[in-house]
Amino acid sequence: MTDASHIPAGEPLERIQCQWCQGMNEKAALTCRACGAPLDIRNLVSESGWREAPRLKDMTEFQFNSSTCQVEGEIVPVAEINLGHGDSIYFEHHIMLWKDDAVPLSVLQLAGGMKRAFAGMPFIISVATGPGRIAFSRDATGELVVLPLHPGMELDVREHAFLLASHQIDYSFIRIKGLANIIFGGQGMFMDRFVTTNTSGLLILHGYGNVFERVLKAGESIMVEPGVSRAE
Repeated sequence: MTDASHIPAGEPLERIQCQWCQGMNEKAALTCRACGAPLDIRNLVSESGWREAPRLKDMTEFQFNSSTCQVEGEIVPVAEINLGHGDSIYFEHHIMLWKDDAVPLSVLQLAGGMKRAFAGMPFIISVATGPGRIAFSRDATGELVVLPLHPGMELDVREHAFLLASHQIDYSFIRIKGLANIIFGGQGMFMDRFVTTNTSGLLILHGYGNVFERVLKAGESIMVEPGVSRAE
């Protein structure tokens, strides 16, 4: 962090804006302090408007609240969290790699968990509370997508993509019914729903391969191949 006391009076404090999360960083920073995205790489956008998500470099570190996250590995990425005092995160219980003995675990109370169980979806969401270290991975190739969520945001995420979220983000899930979803997804497709109210939070997803973003204009829609649901 830049020490403002070492900046000459009257000299403007220069900042670099992250192209991925729009966070502001000191001029000398190489990666975004909020999401870990490289700051020296321009957006890569296809002719049809798909923007490639930034691939985080090995050992990239970024901050959220009083905690830090370090991304280890690039082929099968691991998120190692150093939880600060009073911070907590929640996650699907089977994706935890290891934790310090001192980090307590609890279970997030959810309604409708049996519906997810019958569909072959994980229905136990665990909570880890700091201080201490804990690490996560989906044990699959791909890349991590780091999304700092600002107040008043809502995000729906396809099943089997959620890695972890900070405690400031409310979590629920919805079931997408219909014949097509039952055919492709077995019991219907589930979407994880993340909502922020008055405070910011951090959400980390795992993409099975390269990840791209498409921003739709007002009234614009696209068709997306749903794929096949994976039982874990």
